[in-house]
Amino acid sequence: MFQLSLSAQGIRGSIKNQKGEALPFASVYITNLNNGSSSNANGDFEIKLPEGKHTVVVKYIGYEAQQVQFEITDSWVQRDFRLGEQSFALKEVQVKGKGEDPAYTIMRKAIAKKKYHLLQYDSYQMKVYVKGTGELTNAPFFLKNKLKEEGVKLNEAYTVESVSEIKFAQPNKFEEKVISIRTSGDNKGTISPMSFVSASFYNDKVVEMVSPLSRSAFAYYKFQYEGSFQEGNVDVNKIKVTPRSRGDNVFEGYIYIIEGYWAIHSLDLKTSMMGFPIRVKQNYAEVAPAVWMPTTHQFHFSGKVMGFGGEFRYLASSSDYKVVLNKKLVAPKEIIDEKVEEVPEAIAAIKSNNRNPNLEALANQDKLTRKQFRQLIVEQEKEALKERKDPEVVSERSYTVDKLATKRDSAYWDSVRPVPLSDKEIKGYQRDDSLAQIKSAELTGKDSTKVIKKRKFKPQDLVMGGGYRLSPRTRVTIDPTFANVYYNTVEGWNVNLSGKLRHQYDSLRRSFEVAPTVRYGFDSETFYGKARVSHAVRSKGKSHLLYLDGGKFVDQFNSDNPIHPHINTLSTLLFRRNYMKIYEKSFVETGFEYKPSVWLKVSGNLEWSQRNQLYNNTDRSFFYTDEDRTFTPSTPDNVELESTEFPKHEALVLQANLSYRPVQRYRMYNGRKIPIMERSPELLLMYRKGVSGVLGSDVNFDQVQLGINHALAFGVRGKLEFELRGGTFLNSKSMYFMDYNHFDGNRTILSSMKPAGSFRLLDYYQYSTNGSYFSAHTHYQFRKFLLTQIPEVRFTGIKENVFLNYLKTQHSPHYYEVGYSLDNVFRVFRIETAASFHDRSFQEVGFRVGIATLLNFRQR
Repeated sequence: MFQLSLSAQGIRGSIKNQKGEALPFASVYITNLNNGSSSNANGDFEIKLPEGKHTVVVKYIGYEAQQVQFEITDSWVQRDFRLGEQSFALKEVQVKGKGEDPAYTIMRKAIAKKKYHLLQYDSYQMKVYVKGTGELTNAPFFLKNKLKEEGVKLNEAYTVESVSEIKFAQPNKFEEKVISIRTSGDNKGTISPMSFVSASFYNDKVVEMVSPLSRSAFAYYKFQYEGSFQEGNVDVNKIKVTPRSRGDNVFEGYIYIIEGYWAIHSLDLKTSMMGFPIRVKQNYAEVAPAVWMPTTHQFHFSGKVMGFGGEFRYLASSSDYKVVLNKKLVAPKEIIDEKVEEVPEAIAAIKSNNRNPNLEALANQDKLTRKQFRQLIVEQEKEALKERKDPEVVSERSYTVDKLATKRDSAYWDSVRPVPLSDKEIKGYQRDDSLAQIKSAELTGKDSTKVIKKRKFKPQDLVMGGGYRLSPRTRVTIDPTFANVYYNTVEGWNVNLSGKLRHQYDSLRRSFEVAPTVRYGFDSETFYGKARVSHAVRSKGKSHLLYLDGGKFVDQFNSDNPIHPHINTLSTLLFRRNYMKIYEKSFVETGFEYKPSVWLKVSGNLEWSQRNQLYNNTDRSFFYTDEDRTFTPSTPDNVELESTEFPKHEALVLQANLSYRPVQRYRMYNGRKIPIMERSPELLLMYRKGVSGVLGSDVNFDQVQLGINHALAFGVRGKLEFELRGGTFLNSKSMYFMDYNHFDGNRTILSSMKPAGSFRLLDYYQYSTNGSYFSAHTHYQFRKFLLTQIPEVRFTGIKENVFLNYLKTQHSPHYYEVGYSLDNVFRVFRIETAASFHDRSFQEVGFRVGIATLLNFRQR
């Protein structure tokens, strides 16, 4: 166990305003050590320091900073700070043109220099202390007991802490080594501050939100100059940031810019994401000559969704900066805002363009226009990027954990923790330490303290479901049968009993799985059963899956199962609409999926089946009668066939699929390449063959299909998704209706979880074809469109989408759908309205409810 000496020395005290009110999380910075810390929620601070003379700077946004020199001997120095409110001077400015606010000149110069601030060092390293504390403040009443059983309690603190060493090297390489970590219960867990600490406001976006220093900032923000103050030897400008349209993904608040250097001094901004409010505060310090970097970060998240409420506070303190400057980077002493300031003739005479920049002339000037300066920095960056070994890698991350990281004792944490724990946080750690024993026993199988309550089989588990751990790597799961009771016109009420046996060989890399299902239909008085056996291997970015499936079961004519049995149950019983069409299949199927890389996937399957037609055995429904609405037969209607009925037959069908993404970009993580999938379209190829004469097969056909999926981002939260499919049957000598190409139709109130890839009003089987076909789906999401012009609507997280779907087959009219949707309603739902057309003829209008696209559900 790591031990710490009890002797200690440093500075401690409190930070308050002139009224004696605590200033929580104020910045405390030791300039001679590049050591940053902060006060706690009560304004108290404590920093351990070596003997000698030190200089401390105490800052709190909106208050005058204080700088004090002191000497540390062999004991603690007690120092209380009382900060006065910051007074701002409105400096004299020469207003030109249309009376533009001077904030715009300040921000234009800061934006022009933002890339310089990102490139002014070759590398740096620092130490970061991170603490995140979250509380669940509310939950639906019917889930409170369940959450309590799982160890989650309301209004209790769940805290994570870590101390890490961070190293950065240009152009985008981060190394993080966790020296110590303490987290909720699970001693193997880790947290990384880098997703926030490394999110620089000099970038165009900060975690998907537009930075006030973005190249497109003036399209999203208005700026207002609110005065300046002097701190040390620099003048600091206070700029009010106001979004042109409030809502998600834009900031409002204040940013402070250092005059002449045009660097960030501090910021206090708020924003929202998906309707959840976020507050961000940062204080910067000069960690190297003319290099200002953040020393303290504060983030506050809160919100409510579906009856759950909570908040999370995140604090990071950066210290021990060691910066290696970029000596090749050249910058002028002064930047000219050519929009409102006069440009000297000698500067204006320097002619250059993007193809032939006059770098030598630009680099030798003491003054440059914003445009010239940006051009100079971009060319210097290009020269540096030419030296990169792997241009496909856009960023590199490495993350390691010291072997003693989870073994630090309380004395260690008391020595490094700049912000003392609250009473809630102390109680939370006591609770989590006991939970950690249970989780450790579950993972290792060693239960010497008898903390695991092993679950035993109970007869009611067949109804309610349950899970049983046979060993640390082997688990049996029984699905809840009550949730798998369905109704259709062929079987009437049917009950499905299913489960899974899963064995993991070696930490999820290899696994074996058996999944049986038994089904009984009460009106058809028929038992069905099937089972799937699979083996999966994952290793170094590659994976492959082998499976064998077989039995006697019911299947939808469209094997993609376009209508869920639960939806069909409601539709049939409540509205007397039996949309789901099924037949009986005795089958054996074998298949594989092979991914030699994330960009390429090859899969295939071979199935032999004996197919039997099924007939309706019941006409019961809760509402309507046969005189009002008649149930349709168990075979679908189709424009190409007078009847889709079929005789008992055998079929041997082979299918091969290829998926490829040609644009390959990666992020490196611990030496492993992580693909950036959204930068590349997905190209698809499918071939399907009905094999005649083998094993009694009665089918003979050949189908080929091409497709493409892609998504493009525009501005803030503007996103276009599209999916195109086209194909034909090269041979259709002998086919049955289930062999046709079917489309993802919908006739129920519920919409698909594929907003770009499904029809809203199309009949499930009306236009199924064995000829040529083409389908197209487009879906565009706006940040601001109609209702979202209203700020109060945007603050709820609601988005607006429009979509257009198209289908044409060899024997169908041109089919169109146009629609509009409100997305992320109550942060969960998507409400759609759509209109359909055949050629130029209007058909119908319908309404649909689906899952919000922001939840990123995808079906493939």
